[in-house]
Amino acid sequence: MFIPLYDSNPTHRIPYQYVTLAIVAACVLVFLWQISLDPRSAEEAIYALGAIPAVITGQRQLPPDIAIIPSYATIITSMFLHGGWMHLIGNMVFLWVLGDNIEDAMGHMRYVVFYLVCGIAAAFCHMAADFGSTMPMVGASGAISGVIGAYLVLHPKAKIHVLISWWVVALPAWIVLGGWIALQFFNVATGGGGGIAWWAHIGGAAAGVILIPFFKHDAIPLFDGFVGEPTPTKAAQQTRARQPSGIRLVRRDERGVDSGDPRRPWR
Repeated sequence: MFIPLYDSNPTHRIPYQYVTLAIVAACVLVFLWQISLDPRSAEEAIYALGAIPAVITGQRQLPPDIAIIPSYATIITSMFLHGGWMHLIGNMVFLWVLGDNIEDAMGHMRYVVFYLVCGIAAAFCHMAADFGSTMPMVGASGAISGVIGAYLVLHPKAKIHVLISWWVVALPAWIVLGGWIALQFFNVATGGGGGIAWWAHIGGAAAGVILIPFFKHDAIPLFDGFVGEPTPTKAAQQTRARQPSGIRLVRRDERGVDSGDPRRPWR
């Protein structure tokens, strides 16, 4: 299993990944609140704020003392809950490594909308697989799957440094992220890893792939691999073409020595 540590893909259009940091901080704070509760209250919080397909589709109802928010709102709240430390850390590592470049590609506000829409798409894909499920779905992985899909489309050749056993290896994003997506389909096909919303991961990744062309800035191409300097506008290219080539013309005096005086005649 690959554990991403960092990528060789700097940002160019935002000063800092403020939204990504805010999402990570929100998930950590919510989880700290979860573990501060007693076991019964923690379980009730999962049922009250997690996305339960049967409740959202109206087939089942929660007890009034647990149904503290409308069922449809749990699609959003579920994105900030996690089932344990490893669940939280795994999600936040992926988000931190990949999220800055997606935030850079579309700007802060578009990134907020994109993240939430991918999370919603993931929840609906999970519900479509089992409308009658009474198990609450929690975790940011559906929305983060959207980030993964978007990164794969934007920067398939960017190097992601991953931890494999005790070794750190730099691999192209298409191998790391494409392999991760393939693993989700494999688990769906084999029924492996019970208790994990594999279809939510697939739905979120599909949403990221489909939506990134509409959310990214127009100047950013798809499948560009490594991000270099921002693509210059046509006007900037024309201005650059009119500029001198940079060859230094030297004015020399009668002895052939550079006079440094632009008013001296050519010799």
